[in-house]
Amino acid sequence: MRLFDFTLKVNGFDINKAKARLSQILLKNDSEFETYIKTSQKDILSYHLQNNSFYKSFGDPIDINNWSTVPILTKQHLQQPIEDRLSNGYTTKNVYLNKTSGSSGNPFIFAKDKWCHAMTWAEIINRFSWYNIDFNTSKQARFYGIPLNKKGYYKERLKDVFSNRYRFSVFDLSDTSFDVAVKKFKHTRFEFINGYTSPIVQFAKYLKRKNIVLKTICPNLKVCIVTSEMLFKDDKVLMEIQFGVPVVNEYGASELDLIAFENTKDEWQVNSETLYVEILDENNRVLPYGEEGRIVITSFYNKAHPFIRYDIGDIGSLSKNSTLKKPILKKLTGRTNDIAVLPSGKKAAGLTFYYITKSVIENDGNVSEFTIVQNTLNEFTINYVSKDELSAEKKALISSEMTNYLEPGIQVLYNRVKVLKRTKAGKLKQFISKV
Repeated sequence: MRLFDFTLKVNGFDINKAKARLSQILLKNDSEFETYIKTSQKDILSYHLQNNSFYKSFGDPIDINNWSTVPILTKQHLQQPIEDRLSNGYTTKNVYLNKTSGSSGNPFIFAKDKWCHAMTWAEIINRFSWYNIDFNTSKQARFYGIPLNKKGYYKERLKDVFSNRYRFSVFDLSDTSFDVAVKKFKHTRFEFINGYTSPIVQFAKYLKRKNIVLKTICPNLKVCIVTSEMLFKDDKVLMEIQFGVPVVNEYGASELDLIAFENTKDEWQVNSETLYVEILDENNRVLPYGEEGRIVITSFYNKAHPFIRYDIGDIGSLSKNSTLKKPILKKLTGRTNDIAVLPSGKKAAGLTFYYITKSVIENDGNVSEFTIVQNTLNEFTINYVSKDELSAEKKALISSEMTNYLEPGIQVLYNRVKVLKRTKAGKLKQFISKV
């Protein structure tokens, strides 16, 4: 039995019909695809202007034939009861409901109609198939968070059973916990790893210390797919060595869909089948391929709730080699609220600080994880987990590098901790600004 597909059907998600629809879209030539995009834009826009009172009041005036007149929807606009944002005919009882993680600082409840959610799963299934993964038969080693309350905990565990996956804790990244994980890999025919980047990186570091290549003890393993947190090049290299399989970078948003997925040519291919992705400047003008700006996304299939020109809160750029049918995500810099403002007024991506520090302190194997907090314009705290206290030499080198890359006058404080604080979902936020 194809249990995963069956579970989707039982919950009202017509996955077979969605797979067939996606196949039709993928077969379109360039000219047909351009028509599909324009038609999909107009259809979803017209639908919500006619059937959604929230969007009608938000979206006036709009010229249905001029996409540039469509306003930008932000997370702040969605900070109101979900009942006030649903389209005619939809209630909280007949839609897929979930809540964003809040990593942007603006969590909210969202809805998808069941056909939209089926199309989301069709897209995910298609992308995973690039690496010969079948959700019905491929056992998943899952590194995700899990609710700690009893009802939420057992609900997720039950979902794991029906989804053919085993969940490892991301809240305990000790060697003792990883010892148990290795035993599980030895005795389970896992075909892929999927989960948050940071705990999987820690697992790879553990394997390096123990001189273990995971595929030698788990020969069915095909691929590792990471999501939700930034993946750095040197971490990817480490994981591919220690796992013995390709490491694939996924970019998605629970309220939308899978946004981009690394293909077998190492290109971060954008989902153009169910989404329309734009890169905009500060004045909401579309930027040409290659230029960096705000990532704004339209969901073609969500009739229950409008996500039309939705500013997801991320900054990135599309490759100059992109086409309408095959956009390529060149760079994902981080979230718009991850920008650090320095004493001079200069702005820098928060991950710049993380990258500078990472290049200094992760080479010797002492520091396993760290995060950076901007307390004031010129004061930053590095919270880190390590075997030994950072040496005065390392601290001086970090301060020096901060000056070299950014500007003089930056003060760095150091706070050694046993465990780094993660979100309730288990994600690790590498940079936080309190300014």
